[in-house]
Amino acid sequence: MDSEGQAGISPADETFLAAFEAGQIANQDFHHRDHLRLAWIQVRRLGPERASDAVAGAIRQFAAHHGHADRYHETMTRFWLRAVGVGINRHPTLPFDDLLAAEPHLLDKNLPYRHWSRERMGSDEARGQWVEPDLALRE
Repeated sequence: MDSEGQAGISPADETFLAAFEAGQIANQDFHHRDHLRLAWIQVRRLGPERASDAVAGAIRQFAAHHGHADRYHETMTRFWLRAVGVGINRHPTLPFDDLLAAEPHLLDKNLPYRHWSRERMGSDEARGQWVEPDLALRE
């Protein structure tokens, strides 16, 4: 199946993914929106479960490549993958930018702290493995 047939993945998305995987994106040029885009592409290509492992591994490798292996955060990474997956389930045909317009909370870097205390999310345990949220969802 060509990339256009994979639920709206464009040639530009494929180029972005290839550049990321090849280590051609500088650490300072890879921001929150880029993490979301990576998650969106891979969830579209691989499905949520396989994408979760693929993206976690890719971000771990990216961090190590740029000398920041200690900055990788397992719980945070898996949270954002799940959040993007929920958005895709709600809007299965939307391209990435349209998904962000429909689900603007994805751009809120504080979203995880509606579910986890900063102390728990900042723990070594949460950095190294998935930890369950410790806060009730606050509306």
